[in-house]
Amino acid sequence: MYPFFSIIQNSTLFSGIPAEEIESILHCLEAKTEDFPKNTYILRAGDKAHSIGLLLSGKALIMQEDFWGNRNLIAAIHSGQIFAEAFACSQSSPLTVSVVTEVPSVVLFLNIHRVMTLCSSSCSFHSQMIHNLLVNLANKNLLFNEKLTHMSQRSTREKLLSYLSTEAQRQKCSEFDIPFSRQQLADYLSVERSGLSMELSKMQKEGLLSFHKNHFRLTT
Repeated sequence: MYPFFSIIQNSTLFSGIPAEEIESILHCLEAKTEDFPKNTYILRAGDKAHSIGLLLSGKALIMQEDFWGNRNLIAAIHSGQIFAEAFACSQSSPLTVSVVTEVPSVVLFLNIHRVMTLCSSSCSFHSQMIHNLLVNLANKNLLFNEKLTHMSQRSTREKLLSYLSTEAQRQKCSEFDIPFSRQQLADYLSVERSGLSMELSKMQKEGLLSFHKNHFRLTT
């Protein structure tokens, strides 16, 4: 049995699949785990993804890098979440993003060909996992649309307000943590860190919000 079995079982990819079925499905999908040190590329832009990645422990970042090394942060990946599924499903499209560990991490890789093709032994819950994969793809698309909404705002303040408002609504609370450091938040919103920090300080003085590191409280 996998040492991270509870993480696998509780991931959205295996939602609705009984625990006793998961081990046989993992064998069917040629599942393998790999350890990655801090600040290591799991996948690089230009590579082709042949597997879906499921983060078992640690944290990773999905980012775009230009020719000069400037980074645009797309999303953070936490334990139990999957990544590279869209590129793996396309089979022919090389990655346009890189996946880099923020801390030491363990990843479970699942053979995409095996995921997308019903196996000869006809795993009874294989179709459920394909359904879960489609739901994940749809949710990722919605999150990407959210990011586009934030970035389409004209000023740093408007981008911040758009992002923080969305997080408050998602977490159903005016006080919440965000998954980004200050530099990561600047990269995510495509703004300069100094300008972002200055705007946050102004908003705090104006009573719009208060914050400490990645913890925020919005006021009305």
